Amino acid sequence: MRFDILTLFPGMFAGPFDESIIRRGRDKQLIDIAIHNIRDWATDRHQTTDDAPYGGGAGMVMKVEPLTACIESVKQLHPASTVVLTSPQGRRLTHRVAAELAGQSGLIIVCGRYEGIDERMRSLCIEDDISIGDFVLSGGEIAAMTIVDAVTRLIPGVLGSDESAGTDSFCDGLLEYPQYTRPPEFRGLTVPEILLSGNHNLIRKWRRSESLRKTRLLRPDLMTGVALTKEDRKLITELERNDAAACC
Repeated sequence: MRFDILTLFPGMFAGPFDESIIRRGRDKQLIDIAIHNIRDWATDRHQTTDDAPYGGGAGMVMKVEPLTACIESVKQLHPASTVVLTSPQGRRLTHRVAAELAGQSGLIIVCGRYEGIDERMRSLCIEDDISIGDFVLSGGEIAAMTIVDAVTRLIPGVLGSDESAGTDSFCDGLLEYPQYTRPPEFRGLTVPEILLSGNHNLIRKWRRSESLRKTRLLRPDLMTGVALTKEDRKLITELERNDAAACC
């Protein structure tokens, strides 16, 4: 899969894409990442890419001419890629959205800056808007890194045989169950005995129960979107019974 990132600050990407899972995906040639400096498509000697907003107000707006030229140039090289803008107006990046994006042949990610882009860009070039949350960043570069990371780990072959994106939080709508490793006891805190039992069926049920418990406690809003099985409902009943007993 190919990622083309359009930014005013290409230096921000020097480190994050050279480490960990993304580095592995690049080494395996499963992903290809190219960084494009939008200023290279500006036509004046100062490489101007922003201007004051019509109607007045604080801040600056990304100019339509250089950004359009940059997008069209990259799109011409990779016509099957989808043009995505990082924007607080976009749809929220979730595991489901990341999986959808991972199915694309390529993404052209436009990093928003300042007060945003000239609105005419949405009609001319932008095909999708993605937001990583209801908060303000200085620009879309960190959001672009987040999108690339979330999508890359879902591309077949990127993760090793001993790793799995299928058990991560949100994959099935639930938070992930608690994880433990050696030693079995540390400062008086012990690993749950069931994880040491070797009984894989009991371990599976415990993990599912803990995922349900964590999600109900920490993110109850997620429960409305989870397709519960008959076993899940039984586990929830047991959790509710245990909660009631603990309160008495």
